[in-house]
Amino acid sequence: MRFNLLLLFAPLSGALPLLPTSLFGLASWDVEGFARDNPLGPTTGGKGGSTVTVSTVADFKAAVTGDEPKIVLVNGELDFPSRPKIGSNKSVIGVGKTAQITGSGLDIVNATNVIIQNLKISFILDNDCITIRNSTRVWVDHNEFTSDISKGPDEYDGQVDIIRGSDWITVSWNYFHDHWKSSLVGNDANFRDIDFGHLHVTYHHNHWRNEGTRGPAGRFGHQHVYNNLYEDFLYQAIHSRSDNQVLVEGNVFRGKTREALSTYGLVIPEDSPNTCVCGDEELDGFANLGARNDWGGATVNITQVGDFVKAPYKYKLTPLLLVSPLVKFGAGVGKI
Repeated sequence: MRFNLLLLFAPLSGALPLLPTSLFGLASWDVEGFARDNPLGPTTGGKGGSTVTVSTVADFKAAVTGDEPKIVLVNGELDFPSRPKIGSNKSVIGVGKTAQITGSGLDIVNATNVIIQNLKISFILDNDCITIRNSTRVWVDHNEFTSDISKGPDEYDGQVDIIRGSDWITVSWNYFHDHWKSSLVGNDANFRDIDFGHLHVTYHHNHWRNEGTRGPAGRFGHQHVYNNLYEDFLYQAIHSRSDNQVLVEGNVFRGKTREALSTYGLVIPEDSPNTCVCGDEELDGFANLGARNDWGGATVNITQVGDFVKAPYKYKLTPLLLVSPLVKFGAGVGKI
């Protein structure tokens, strides 16, 4: 069965637009997880609103402002001198394979119901590619994020950071590569009162390659991490700390990865080497294991088992042997 399915991947690539909700029956192609199933309702972005195509920074900023539903199609490369704020009820979708954002990244702040798809966001100096702050119902799907890992942990910041009480987020089918600090959920151990009880995030079918840390790292929330592919995630991949809870299932690790999963509160020095040579000490987090993971040669350090033992929604779990080829085939830009 595995051999036959792999033979199908290449010739059927042109048929993906005809499969809006399922990829070969092996994975969800539509919004899934906390961005779909939550008390506020499913994430629909700009559905039902007007559609506008933008190819300049000024047109982009004008299109994403306000809360009226709108589908914003991004054509070509936009070099932002400052970070635009995406308003509520927006779908921001790259056209084809060449839609790219450089200069400054995107802010989703005090917003709800936002979709970001099919964009390459790269080399954002001293800030995140996407920051989601005090926002709900956000779907980050089929994007590519990259920089230069050789520059160390502070030349660039996060790729997708989710902070300040944000909630009901799904991060799916993205290609994260060549970067130090990937995705942080809850960015400060002192913000317990703001974050605790929020930060419900689903990560599924993402491809992480040649990354340093935070795939993801979480504080105070609940993350469901399933069917992701990690290749050479060098230091610390999934990290649950400061009373955070993760449910980890069906993930695959390949290449050089020191630690696949840890709930130990100590942040290893490579995560924040300029803070302390011994690492940052925090409270431990919690973890539960669902469907079997393939840890490769990486270690697992679960100091506390949590009570997040089952996701509160239906989802499609890809068979473990097919996670690597399916994620390589489906993640990133130009696939939707």
